[in-house]
Amino acid sequence: MRNHRITVDGAELAVRDHGEGPPLVLLHGWPHTSALWDLMRPALERSFRVITPDLRGMGDSTRVTGPIAGATVAADLIAVLDALDIDSATVVAIDASVPGAFLAGMQHPDRVDRLVLAESLLMPLPGADAFLAGGPPWWFGFHGVPGLAEHAVAGNEDAYIGWFLRNGTRTREGVPAEMAAQFVDALRGPESLASSFGYYHSGAETAAAVAAATSTGRLTVPTLAVGGDTVGDVLANQLSGVTDTLTRRLFPSAGHILPVDVPDEFAALITDFCAGQLAG
Repeated sequence: MRNHRITVDGAELAVRDHGEGPPLVLLHGWPHTSALWDLMRPALERSFRVITPDLRGMGDSTRVTGPIAGATVAADLIAVLDALDIDSATVVAIDASVPGAFLAGMQHPDRVDRLVLAESLLMPLPGADAFLAGGPPWWFGFHGVPGLAEHAVAGNEDAYIGWFLRNGTRTREGVPAEMAAQFVDALRGPESLASSFGYYHSGAETAAAVAAATSTGRLTVPTLAVGGDTVGDVLANQLSGVTDTLTRRLFPSAGHILPVDVPDEFAALITDFCAGQLAG
């Protein structure tokens, strides 16, 4: 494994670089670190050079203040490719990193070979009305109030983050203990919590960027939309109206955290998709 510290627009990103082969970038969500991919990585390394950044403001990357918009995640992704002298890569994103990966594919189709987008929404694209009929998930509002959630959660990180890790897996037993400890430790304290909540402070800005991008163009990068039992096929439905080449797959018996619940199956799906072996 090769460890990199890549400076991008005032932040240092921690990037782990494994194996050889066609580059595959894996972007985690919230409340994760790049360790989210550890159960999948050995299988993927058999076919790919696997690059796992910690998102801006999370994991071993430097803490930041303020909103972290999807456009920032997209710019960080391209900067990582530049720093590693990679012309283009397949990008896999889950949860909070999905809008940024989508925008990267829209804005830099020459740098993104394929997209795999999992368990997230792409607002304001149509197709999520039924999912949002009762309103967005409760934590979106809580995390989105600057200066509130980080102080309410500080000191109770194990219980609070643990709730998401349990409820995000199909057995509701949570992620492996060592992985969970990494996630919680990376979010311990008001500064780290506030930094991570920047993804929730940027909802309107990110939605505006998605709307602008799709108002003037379509996603031409071959894209695989993957769902578990939380978001299901909602993301695929949203993508269907703006994507030229879309493949959709569901793991209905898996929870939200697909890299933990179905690591081997998800890795095989990515490998087959990159080999052009999946029909839409």
